[in-house]
Amino acid sequence: MKNKEIPSPRGRYLKKLRLEKARILIARIAILAAFFGLWELLASTKVIDDFITSSPSRIIKTLGSLAGADIARHVGITVLECVCGFLIATAAGTLIAVALWRFDALRRVLEPYIVVLNALPKIALGPLIIIWVGAGYSAIITMTVLICIIVTVISVLSGFTDCDGGKILLMRSMGANRLQILTKLVLPRSVPNLISVLKINVGLSWVGVIMGEYLVSSAGLGYLIIYGGQVFKLDLVMASTAVLCCLAALMYACVALLERFFTRFY
Repeated sequence: MKNKEIPSPRGRYLKKLRLEKARILIARIAILAAFFGLWELLASTKVIDDFITSSPSRIIKTLGSLAGADIARHVGITVLECVCGFLIATAAGTLIAVALWRFDALRRVLEPYIVVLNALPKIALGPLIIIWVGAGYSAIITMTVLICIIVTVISVLSGFTDCDGGKILLMRSMGANRLQILTKLVLPRSVPNLISVLKINVGLSWVGVIMGEYLVSSAGLGYLIIYGGQVFKLDLVMASTAVLCCLAALMYACVALLERFFTRFY
C-alpha cells in the first residue's frame, strides 16, 4: 500500500482558511434565507399585516408586474446618477486632499470649515441646489457629490498626513521634490485608505441619490418609492427598496474586487 501524503502545515492552514470562508458564506446565506422565510411565514399567517409590511412573494409579484423596459429605465437612471456622483466626489475629493496636503498652511486655515461643512445636513441645501443647477439630473448628482466629497477629503487627507514622517524626511534628504514624494510614497502608502474611502462612498452615494430623487425627480427608484408611498402601494416601495439593496451590494462587490486587485501590489 502506498503511504498517504501528509499535508504540509501550510496546506493544512490553507484548507482551514477555505473551510472558514465556506462556513461564513453558508452562515450569511442561511441568515438571509431565514429572514425572508420568517417574513413570508408571518405575512402568510397574518401575524403581520402584509399590506403594511409586504412580503417576499408580493415583492416578486410586484417586480414581475412592472414592464421590463419601465423598471429598467428607472434602475438605469438611478445607477447612472449614483455612479456619476460617486466618481465625481471621489476624484474631486482626492484632488482637494492632495492640494491641502501640499499646502500645509492652507490645510490649517480651512480645516475648521471642512469640519463644519461635514456636519451640515446636506438636505437643507436641497432648495438652493435646485435653484443653482436646475431641477433635473444635475441637482441629484450635485446632492450626491455634496454628501460624499467632504468625507472623501477628510478621509484621504487623514491617510496622507499619517504617512511615515521619517520616510518623507529620508526622501527629502535624497533630493526628492513634493511630487515625487506624493507619487512614490504617499499615494502608494495610502492605497488601503483610498479603498476604505471608496467603500464609504458606495453607501453615501446611494443615500445622496435617493435624497436627491426625493427632492426632485420624475424617474428613478427614489421616485418609485415616493410615488408608492403617496398612493399607498407599499409593495412598490418595498420592491424598489429591495432593488436598491441589490444594486448597493453589487457596487460594493465591485469595490471589493478592486481592493483584491490592488492588494497584490500593496
